[in-house]
Amino acid sequence: MRKVGLQKSLLAAAVFAGTAALAGCNSNAATTATTEGQRMQIDGMNVTTAWDKTFAQSDKVEHQKVVFHNRYGIKLVGDLYLPKDRDPNAKLAAIAVSGPFGAVKEQSSGLYAQHLAENGFITIAFDPSFTGESGGVARYVASPDISTEDFSAAVDYLLNRTDVDPEAVGILGICGWGGFAINAAAYDTRIKATVASTMYDISRNVANGYFDADNNEQSRFERKSAMNQQRTLDYNAPEPKLAGGVVDPLPADAPQFVKDYYDYYKTERGYHPRSLNSNNGWTVASALSFMNAPILAYSDEIRSAVMVVHGDKAHSFYMGKDAFAKLKGDNKEFVAVPGANHTDLYDQMDKIPFDKIIAFFHQNLK
Repeated sequence: MRKVGLQKSLLAAAVFAGTAALAGCNSNAATTATTEGQRMQIDGMNVTTAWDKTFAQSDKVEHQKVVFHNRYGIKLVGDLYLPKDRDPNAKLAAIAVSGPFGAVKEQSSGLYAQHLAENGFITIAFDPSFTGESGGVARYVASPDISTEDFSAAVDYLLNRTDVDPEAVGILGICGWGGFAINAAAYDTRIKATVASTMYDISRNVANGYFDADNNEQSRFERKSAMNQQRTLDYNAPEPKLAGGVVDPLPADAPQFVKDYYDYYKTERGYHPRSLNSNNGWTVASALSFMNAPILAYSDEIRSAVMVVHGDKAHSFYMGKDAFAKLKGDNKEFVAVPGANHTDLYDQMDKIPFDKIIAFFHQNLK
């Protein structure tokens, strides 16, 4: 495939457009809500009460819809998972989960959160700002700061629950939110343990292209110019232009990892109607804020425990390895999953090393 064709396919994979041109709940107290059909109004957010996940509901876990806010005043909608066999008087370790980049909580992050709750943790899988059931206008945009902030907002929520041990809160990010999770751990000292699964460094990907193939000034200039031209057009448009989600139909000569994305986001396996990657993607100009804002600038100063998990057949493996190499201290761990590609760690229970992840959180959230 010619480079131009490859780049277009990579863009269509909806990792980001930049490579080309939901009731406030601060405690255990029930939140006032009104229910209509299979939807509920909580703190002004219209959320679904239907089980519309891409995975089966566990009979070992209680599930609740919750709403919390970040420091920008954006309301975020989450799925709270509670172990049914928990001691009602105990304070438990808690974990906030988000990702992949362009996904919603009904997909991979909810699967992780539910399974962690089956193993004794209070967990919350949430939609980031501007996506899914969460608030924020405009829609389908992301920024290095707000995307990282959303993890800290989830920590705010968990620390204000009476059933959470305030000294035992961790986070888990998948794909692009793996990078944001590490970034959050670099400044949020309340986070005691972080897991980044099949992670992306979105800033690096946007600025340099895949495999750093476009890491030069001219290439960045051309991509910034194209996005800024789109900003001008978006200003008076009813809605900003979207970059498109995972490419559909799938070209026969698409790179394998694009095929892997299609297999997850565009099939029964992982499709969700609110998912950006399953549908029309991020706004074209959304990537601009990542062009000169490296998210992992101070990751070498993280003192809390960090685990990086990556499939050794993933196209993104180099990002996980490089992110881990920058970490310091003897409480950091890298787990390479033999034979696993990038999206295998989204939902393949036989490949996600949950035994290691659970042991890591038990060891560091106590």
